[in-house]
Amino acid sequence: MNVVQSVDSVALLPAYLAAGTAVLVLITDLLVARPRATIAVAALGALGTAVGSALVGAGAERRTFCVGADCSWIFGGRAALVAVVVGLITVGVLGLSVPALRSGRSPVGEYAFLLACSMTGGVVLGAAGDLITLIVALETLTLPLYVLVGLRRGSLASAEAAVTFFVVSVVATTLTLLGAALLYAVTGGLHLDRLGALLAEQPELRDLPLTTAAVAVLLVGLAFKVAAVPFHAWAPSTYDGAPLPVAAYLSTASKLGGLVALLAVVQRALPADQTGPVLALLAVLTMTVGNLVALRQRRTVRLLAWSSVAQAGYILAPLGALALAAGRTDEARSAAYAAAMAYAVFFVVLELAAFAGVTALRPAGADGGTLDDLRGAARRHPWRAAAFGLALVGLAGLPPGLAGLFAKVTVVRALLDGGAAWLALVVALNAVIGLAYYLRVTAALWAPTPLAAPNVGGAAAVPVVGVVGVVLAVVTVATVVLGVAPQLVLDLAGR
Repeated sequence: MNVVQSVDSVALLPAYLAAGTAVLVLITDLLVARPRATIAVAALGALGTAVGSALVGAGAERRTFCVGADCSWIFGGRAALVAVVVGLITVGVLGLSVPALRSGRSPVGEYAFLLACSMTGGVVLGAAGDLITLIVALETLTLPLYVLVGLRRGSLASAEAAVTFFVVSVVATTLTLLGAALLYAVTGGLHLDRLGALLAEQPELRDLPLTTAAVAVLLVGLAFKVAAVPFHAWAPSTYDGAPLPVAAYLSTASKLGGLVALLAVVQRALPADQTGPVLALLAVLTMTVGNLVALRQRRTVRLLAWSSVAQAGYILAPLGALALAAGRTDEARSAAYAAAMAYAVFFVVLELAAFAGVTALRPAGADGGTLDDLRGAARRHPWRAAAFGLALVGLAGLPPGLAGLFAKVTVVRALLDGGAAWLALVVALNAVIGLAYYLRVTAALWAPTPLAAPNVGGAAAVPVVGVVGVVLAVVTVATVVLGVAPQLVLDLAGR
């Protein structure tokens, strides 16, 4: 028996580029010791990773590290989509970080290196074909963020957020590993497709209490990663305590990674009749609690954090249709998976635009402040406030934020096709609730400024027009393009 495997280096090119970026950043910081050079290498490496992923994904699906028909690395359209989005998010977050890094509150080399390492985990995650690769990639994405959250010197809130994030993530990782171990004990397999085939072909395995426990524990562990209710309590305090660019990365790339991992095991490994009811319950709780609590928030980042919780509920909603027999047909399942993935992509682009807007309207290195700090910002900085408002309107699902509108229509359509009209109604009602706080923030941008209000958004206090302004402009253009041509994302999400 030949135990030597051939390795498809073309399929692995995105991972090589991402990991190489992290190594180059470390070497550049060590030998050149110039912050601009370090940031430039990180940004070019992340951009190269996105371009390389797109080129590899444009061809046929590529597999490597295979034993028979079971492969640990499967790089197709969806994996390329995830890698491209993670790479571009990394470039955007680096741009948003420039003013804070210039202030010297965070070490540039360590910051860029950790961000590149996290990007590597995100790139690998989309192509993972077995539970070991999936969990290792998810942890590679998450581990550097523990340090990034607490990397801001002299900030007690940042340190507290890092500890909270670390403790919760350790619990989530433990549960995820336990669920994977129990699944292996039941089936003897770790590859996602093999797990799905074994559980489908042998109904007696699905009836075992150990299988039920394995599915439940694995879903709970991944639910922590996406901040689904009731496993969400860490998110608002972590986002609010982290530096603004890191909070942006947590809310976009990190959340996308958790959702990709959850989608991978639900679509390919776990029985739909067992996961469907759990996901439907998680979706209802997540979107409802997230929206209701967001109504009461007065701090900008906390509002965006609770909004992110609610948006995770919308992403999980199509998967809740698996609870019904009509939602478990091949056509309905394909539509549900594509809708969840497409919504996740639309969300992270709009969320990054929202955080870029907050960063552009706040002093360099400051936190997100309160909603009162943004009051009247459009009178002082009309273009930056307009871009921020467009992102908020898109998250609400209203025109001219067509990307957000299309995302919600896609979710509702997938639910109706899967026979889950009741869940589509819950999504619609929650979208109406979400309008209240999104439009409240948008209206505050154009509201008169109270005479006693500090000039925290004034021209002298916001010297971040340069790189941050470019990032805000590029992401805003991306949201407009996605709104005009959304079918492209949906097609890639369905591959």
